Amino acid sequence: MGRKKELPLLEKVRITDIGAEGNAVARVDNMVVFVPMLIPGDVVDIKVIKKRKKYLEGKVLRFHEYSPYRIKPRCIYFGTCGGCRWQHLPYHQQLHFKSKQVSDSLTRIGKVEIPEVNEIIGSAEEYYYRNKLEFTFSDRRWLTEEEVRTGQTFEKEPALGFHIPGYFDKVLDIKECHLQPEPSNSIRNSVRKYAIENGLTFFDLKEQKGFLRNIVIRNSLDGNVMVIVIFFHEHEQSRKELLDFLLKEFPQIKSLQYIINTKKNSSLGDQEPVLYHGLDHLTEEMDGLKFRIGAKSFYQTNTVQGKILYRIAKEFAGLTGNEVVYDLYTGTGTIANYLAGSASKVIGIEYIEEAVQDARINSSLNNIGNALFFAGDMKDVLSGEFISANGKPDVIVTDPPRAGMHEDVVRAILQASPERVVYVSCNPSTQARDIQLMSDSYSVEKVQPVDMFPHTHHVENVVLLRRMKK
Repeated sequence: MGRKKELPLLEKVRITDIGAEGNAVARVDNMVVFVPMLIPGDVVDIKVIKKRKKYLEGKVLRFHEYSPYRIKPRCIYFGTCGGCRWQHLPYHQQLHFKSKQVSDSLTRIGKVEIPEVNEIIGSAEEYYYRNKLEFTFSDRRWLTEEEVRTGQTFEKEPALGFHIPGYFDKVLDIKECHLQPEPSNSIRNSVRKYAIENGLTFFDLKEQKGFLRNIVIRNSLDGNVMVIVIFFHEHEQSRKELLDFLLKEFPQIKSLQYIINTKKNSSLGDQEPVLYHGLDHLTEEMDGLKFRIGAKSFYQTNTVQGKILYRIAKEFAGLTGNEVVYDLYTGTGTIANYLAGSASKVIGIEYIEEAVQDARINSSLNNIGNALFFAGDMKDVLSGEFISANGKPDVIVTDPPRAGMHEDVVRAILQASPERVVYVSCNPSTQARDIQLMSDSYSVEKVQPVDMFPHTHHVENVVLLRRMKK
């Protein structure tokens, strides 16, 4: 058998750009090279780890020059945790590359003509902007590269923190995270300390044993907190003592819930939270409307930027009060209920039944009588019969998941032929692909990027599509 061909070492390569998934870009002999965790201006030696037809993937072996843009990351876990991978890039530079990602996607992937992209709307808060985080318990914390290099033998220690990217069973112990406001850090650190002092076992994902599994912390802008503790099995006395400890230590907790999840995986979609104390929801206010957020409800993770995103969607929809609006992938009906006051009727469609129930609750909470919600697979629900029964849409708002819309859904939109389509996306490349499928009938009129997640490569983008006159 022939030996596997050794992949090359590329020396003194200058990074020139940042690509769609947040990886740095260099060009060597007309070949594109993607490398994580670098920024334009860095000069490095790169070890190629994967060779593709049109590009290479590599990792840094040595720095020759550091980019003049580079700043000191705020987080002590930068580079290990896997989140906030752009903390070494000044925020105004992050916004520049996010905006570029939007225009590149639309022109290169979508191959559509676009107007000048509106200036990206940055987040007022660069840190502590999230209203929800989930932490994982592990009986064996992940050792950092620095610790491994010391050659010391470390005792097996428990961890409460984030999964290491690419490792389902490895958890980095987090003492301080800059993503969610207090009391998030205090709650996590207090629970870890209490659990260790009281001999509560942390979960072993490989062996499927242990008591403490996950903890979810949610907060609202008014300072109220929801905590959901997930246990692997029931032990009534230990569970109650831990939950009572939380209530005593943190009076901000207005909703305390727990889940006994005995499954192999940690997904909570099929689990039923049990209310231990307080309300089963938090309430968030948006431009005079109130929204109930339950333990499993979806709500924009950056509350302040979420309001801005919905205001843009409303402005792009151009409602006069007479329109029938369809809101696809409506989730808990936030956009649908937000638009209802300016429309004749809003129809929200969502795959998850529980989310639709939340959407209806949010309608009644705000005395909205002209929003109807339907659960089911988008491509099946959005049929000719459905449109005949509920009225032809003047405007369609669509806010699909990262994978974008199914081709059948794009076809259904084209069939319904609304005057305007407002496409809200968390992934400009799939948004561009879908817009290309509509480009014979719809032109791009406005493009507005919004940054929801500082220090990450993620960017939201709102596009207004207008039906072309034939």
